[in-house]
Amino acid sequence: MGKVDMYREALKGLSDWEGYLLAESGLPGPRGNLELAAAFAEEASSPLIWRYAALLPGAAPGSTAREFLAFCGVLGLGRFLVGGNEKAARLLRARASDPRWRVREAVAMALQTLGDGDMTRLQKLADDWASGTFFEQRAAVAALCEPRLLRKKSDAQATLKILDRITTALQRASERGEEGFRVLRKALGYGWSVAVAALPVEGKRRMEAWLEAEEPDVRWIMSENLKKNRLARLDPGWVRACQAKLARKKGPRRPDP
Repeated sequence: MGKVDMYREALKGLSDWEGYLLAESGLPGPRGNLELAAAFAEEASSPLIWRYAALLPGAAPGSTAREFLAFCGVLGLGRFLVGGNEKAARLLRARASDPRWRVREAVAMALQTLGDGDMTRLQKLADDWASGTFFEQRAAVAALCEPRLLRKKSDAQATLKILDRITTALQRASERGEEGFRVLRKALGYGWSVAVAALPVEGKRRMEAWLEAEEPDVRWIMSENLKKNRLARLDPGWVRACQAKLARKKGPRRPDP
């Protein structure tokens, strides 16, 4: 029996879920209890999911055990998203811009719950969010760029197109001092490598086009992706050639985030 199943069984026998979640959250600390959160998302009642998902930073501050309750609730919204619940979709979009980074992660994971069963719907949602704020774009990137979701050629192709679109928007952005811009840039700094590894021929072609960019943030994004082991394993010669091409580009470099 895996950890998630063990936690599912434990939750079923409890009357005080909140006390257990707080005690076992792993917070404050470097890593929240993701297995317990996954068990909660599967076993919790609808009212409890909505109640926890509604917790704002004042009631569940970041880096505290109470933030774990909000994380669990937002992750649990994925269940309703799968069922076509529009209220869940709206709340997830709102939480994509939450100041608590763990809550933003829960949004991406909830979207992946949808992708596990229906990538077409996830792609449609991500395409919509790609026109949104930096934080919403980041959620779309983080949700799509998951290896288990890109096993089909058509899914990898759709993800590459959305990455192209979001990278184009980032290249043209003017509000570069915002936190949302920073987290989007960071997500794109690994997301491209995931999509390229899933569909190498088309992925490498699309990524190569971005090596010509003069924009420092785009060059940083491509440089970060070229450092990923998944691309080194895929084609080390191609990685070295791309890194050399980037190194020859002239122009200012922005610092790492």
